Parts: sequence; structure tokens; C-alpha cells
Amino acid sequence: MKFILTHEVGRLAKWLRILGFDSVYQKRDDKRELVLRSLREDRIVVSRNASLARYTGIRFIHIKSDLLEEQLKQMRDELGLNINEEYMFTRCVICNEPLAGIDKEKVKDKVPEFVYSANENFVVCPNCKKIYWQGTHWGNVKEIIYKLKIKG
Repeated sequence: MKFILTHEVGRLAKWLRILGFDSVYQKRDDKRELVLRSLREDRIVVSRNASLARYTGIRFIHIKSDLLEEQLKQMRDELGLNINEEYMFTRCVICNEPLAGIDKEKVKDKVPEFVYSANENFVVCPNCKKIYWQGTHWGNVKEIIYKLKIKG
């Protein structure tokens, strides 16, 4: 499943990326470009703007809540979104590119020393070169996934 999200749901776009979903975030309020891109790239439009429902031919989900957990639940329930731990942190949260493994030695001078010492596995975005590792945020994301699986 691929998504294109409008500016009203930017935080949701980031979290969909964290969860491993291909999620493009469109900052500009250009409905025509949004619709064309969703059709061209076969993306589901996700927005709080109900007026987008009038466009025919697009798949659209109207997000009703301002709360992130509720937004994720709505997507899970309406789209059958499979929120799975194994896909966490497989995409860059900044530019949406799939992440690639990188040898620990190659990041030695690019991450803080304590991070380098405490971790064995690192991944990098081939586009923006941001380096990721399993930090405390990993547990926070796992907790949200757990809540989404338990609460109905």
C-alpha cells in the first residue's frame, strides 16, 4: 500500500514511514497535483480535507481525528493496514526512501561515540544519507504497535 498525505496529516505521514509504509507527504495545497500524483503512482490519498472525496478515480481516506493513535486505528480498520514490527524503520522518515544496511565501521565518525559503542547494526538512507540505529524510540514505536493490536 502506498500513500500520499496532505499537510494536515504530516505527523501521520512520518509515522507511516516509521511503520514501513511508502508515504509521500505533500506540503503544498495543490489539489490537482495531489490527485494526478495519486493516480500516476497508484497512491491512496490521506487527508483531513473531506472535499477531496469529490474527485473520482482516486482512492481516498478522510481522517477524522487529530490524534495520531486514532488516525492509525482508522487506517488499520478502513484499509486493513497490517501494522507489523518487522517493517518498522525500513524507510527514511525524512525522504521516504527504503533504508539499506551499512557496515558498522563506515559510521564510526558519523554517529556519537556512545551510539557507536552501544549498537552493532546501522542502516542508512541512500538518498539523504541519514544514519539510523535501534535507540529508545524503537521501544516507543513498539508500544504504539502493541496498543494498536490490542485495542479494537
